[in-house]
Amino acid sequence: MSLVELIARADARGLAASGLACLDRCVPLLDGDDEALRPLWATLADGTGDAAGRDWAQELTQVRDKLAGPDATGEDEAVVLARRMLTAAPAECAGPALRTWADACSVASLRIHRLLDPAADPAPAADVPRDAGAEGLPPLVAAELRRQIGVLELLAGHGAAGLRPALEVSTEGRRVLRAVVSRRARGRG
Repeated sequence: MSLVELIARADARGLAASGLACLDRCVPLLDGDDEALRPLWATLADGTGDAAGRDWAQELTQVRDKLAGPDATGEDEAVVLARRMLTAAPAECAGPALRTWADACSVASLRIHRLLDPAADPAPAADVPRDAGAEGLPPLVAAELRRQIGVLELLAGHGAAGLRPALEVSTEGRRVLRAVVSRRARGRG
């Protein structure tokens, strides 16, 4: 099943985890530590039914405060995209806004990975295709596409029990992106 189809079929917890996982993998761009989004992951694990409840809004506010950065003036596109993912996160972990956010995070995260992939053309004619496989994509982008699909499949197949393995997938991706960002900074410095 394609990434687009998985997002279309996901329940609220799957959508929240999908968007959160995309943001989590991009935390190195926001100078956040590995635990920055842990409180939001915890609300998804503690939530009953399809949504995480009001704790999501409280934790989201705290995470935004913790990861608040300077004005976007002068920041490169990858950082701006990561900040937008965080800013656009809905206060309610339910409803159509959640699906819109998860979809936007997917697109933004793939764009970020394209921008940071040394093997990719940073100015592609179109967004990364999300309705097909990873064949022909630059390595960093292909890996991100596979991670996004993996997170959604874990949540679709295992419900709340899929959160821990989804977090592990996200953690692996964050480590990769942290290394890429570090290498990039050394190259500029």
